[in-house]
Amino acid sequence: MMRFESIGKRIVKAYLLFALSFSMFFMTVAIVVVEGIEMHMVERRLEEVATWASPRHAGGLPVEMPTSISFHHGDDIPQSLRNLPAGINDVEADGIGLHVFSGRDSGGPYVVVDHQSDYESVERLVYSMLLLSLMGFLGMSVLLGRYMARRFVDPIVELSRAVLERKDEWPHLDSRDELGILARAFAEHTGEQKVFLERERAFTGDVSHELRTALTVISGAAELLELDEHASPASRAASERISRAAREAAESVDTLLQLARAPELIEYELFPIEPMVQEEVRRHQSLVATKPVRLEFTGGSDFVVRAQPRLVSAIIGNLIRNACLYTDHGAVTVRLTNRSIVVCDSGRGLPAAVLAMLSNETVGAPLKGSDGTGLGLALVKRICRQLGATLDLATPPSGGTTVTVIFPGL
Repeated sequence: MMRFESIGKRIVKAYLLFALSFSMFFMTVAIVVVEGIEMHMVERRLEEVATWASPRHAGGLPVEMPTSISFHHGDDIPQSLRNLPAGINDVEADGIGLHVFSGRDSGGPYVVVDHQSDYESVERLVYSMLLLSLMGFLGMSVLLGRYMARRFVDPIVELSRAVLERKDEWPHLDSRDELGILARAFAEHTGEQKVFLERERAFTGDVSHELRTALTVISGAAELLELDEHASPASRAASERISRAAREAAESVDTLLQLARAPELIEYELFPIEPMVQEEVRRHQSLVATKPVRLEFTGGSDFVVRAQPRLVSAIIGNLIRNACLYTDHGAVTVRLTNRSIVVCDSGRGLPAAVLAMLSNETVGAPLKGSDGTGLGLALVKRICRQLGATLDLATPPSGGTTVTVIFPGL
């Protein structure tokens, strides 16, 4: 099952990711600019001080500096500040950060020293403002993302909820945007489906009732022929075939009548599956009586299903009939395992058209002659869908066909 991911949360995440990416880019640019401005201002300031102080010192004039700046020349240079490369240097002396401009004039080396405390306080202020701006921008992005999610996603959520709950009343039918078009399309399509299903249910029910009457007449006529003492063996065999075909057709009609009813009107029961499988195997022994084929129930773990018995009986009967039809020699076995009914045969396999029909494909040759068994498997597939069961077909390497019907848990 696919994990559900809300569109609203994805919108909020997208806004937050955009805000975080943009803020990090902006902060990186701001840090580079602040550091560049600081270095540029410090370098220009110290160079100007050195340009002013060096000639005065050489001329023996007093060199008075502001409180945070000091000028040292020759032997007056502190030991920790000597032999520095020319230009701006960042030095830490006694735990104090210093900007030091080192140079040389005709009188020897000199340094201009500036404390970093002023710049550090400015940096802290600038970085605090940047951090505050980042937090505010992220908060605004979350709020904007949530607003956008509610504004645009909530109507979609409401529409999807109506689809899941199969409501008769559709929201946003009067909307003049894409959502309104989608809602009206859903409503129209759902209405067409309801009309089609009702028409199919009514047609299936009417045809089934009409067939039931005709099948009753055919069964009665076949019984009369069987009771005729003067009938020839060929006539008796023909009447038995007619009677058997009528019974099978009547069972299909009963199945169709059950399927024609609304799902909520079908009465489900709890019953064990093994007695029904054994009965169907016994009842269909006549299908292999004239062929070198063995039809048997090989056992397995019995389980209880919640379903309509007539529908489950139709599943088992159709699977056994199809297996016997396509098996000319060998065996047809039925077993139970893991809440499943497994029917295996050693026959020639199902026609391509039947396999395509069961796989919802359009390929395969058209059904003809005895290939009409595809109707039986189509009924099995429809019944499985009605009961929530799973129909699985496999072709073992040894040949034949294995059909598995997996029933849902209780």
